Amino acid sequence: MTFSSISRFTLLLAVLALPLASSFARNDNNEPYAIGLWGDLPYSTQQATVGVPNLIADMNSQNLAFTVHDGDLKNGSAECIDSVYTQGLAYFNSLRAPAIFTPGDNDWVDCDRTAGYNSLVQLDKERALFFSTPYTLGVHRFRMEVQTAKLCLNASYVYVSCVENRRWTVGGVTYATLNVQGSCNNLCGVASDPVEWAARNAANIQWVKDTFASAQARRSVAVMFISQADPAFDDTTGLADDTRNAMTLAQDDGQPDGFVDFLLALRAEVIAFKKPVAYVHGDSHYFRVDKPLLDANGVRVSNFTRVETFGDHAVSGHPERDDNDVQWLKVYVNPKSREVFSYQPQIAPANQVANPAP
Repeated sequence: MTFSSISRFTLLLAVLALPLASSFARNDNNEPYAIGLWGDLPYSTQQATVGVPNLIADMNSQNLAFTVHDGDLKNGSAECIDSVYTQGLAYFNSLRAPAIFTPGDNDWVDCDRTAGYNSLVQLDKERALFFSTPYTLGVHRFRMEVQTAKLCLNASYVYVSCVENRRWTVGGVTYATLNVQGSCNNLCGVASDPVEWAARNAANIQWVKDTFASAQARRSVAVMFISQADPAFDDTTGLADDTRNAMTLAQDDGQPDGFVDFLLALRAEVIAFKKPVAYVHGDSHYFRVDKPLLDANGVRVSNFTRVETFGDHAVSGHPERDDNDVQWLKVYVNPKSREVFSYQPQIAPANQVANPAP
């Protein structure tokens, strides 16, 4: 079966599944609920065949309003073959709760590291396979808002809708995904594309502004963004690809910076919003919840929280020891509480490595 025929088949299944999209994630009374976050998985055959199915079974055993995968369906050196994407689609559609996905750099930006691949061709494939309808994936589905303005580029360098950027509201909280990528956000590095970056970066900034405007109009009590890239918010070393001045948000090394304009726009909107904002990303494969964002005077922006999902955590050189350390993050959302979000890492019993479940 060719990729195009798979895409047509997938679209048919999506259409047939639309009656499921009635009200699974609706929460009109602003009652507490929980969501599941994961990403940067799978990175190996062991994770693909054992770890991720165990993770999905663990998610399916819990009552979640929806789940989000923050990108990277494979490791950075693996080839971008069609089965990577169809395998990902199968994972998402096996989740009982509505499933949302935002692309990662390993899925498209880095694909042209392998001869014969074009990064925008791969992004076009993802747009066709995962984002052909305004609905989520998963067994149960709901409708989302889509960035329909033609601000992004396709492989022919024609402006198209940024259909991968989505927005939805559950229980008085507004959520949005953003196609913000690792690998310098495609501005620099191997086979970089400054023209593509400029279009998508402007689209992402606009989607951030639109999302806060929507949240204000809806009187949302909080906002959560989900993207792939760890853009680096400060001088912390050893995790993100670069470090930056926390006040100016400029990259410390003075090299081309695929994130500074986006971060400045995000910071301005977060400060103006005043209510809780969570920014979820993957990329660095280091689970953390912290408050790294400062204003231009060096004062902590206290309503901003950065959340990084687990991702692949195998020890280089000894994957047999912990290749299956595949975990996810449960977020409790209480629209009536002061901070709205609280975070509980989930260690799937079947994926415990150092101390296996009894």
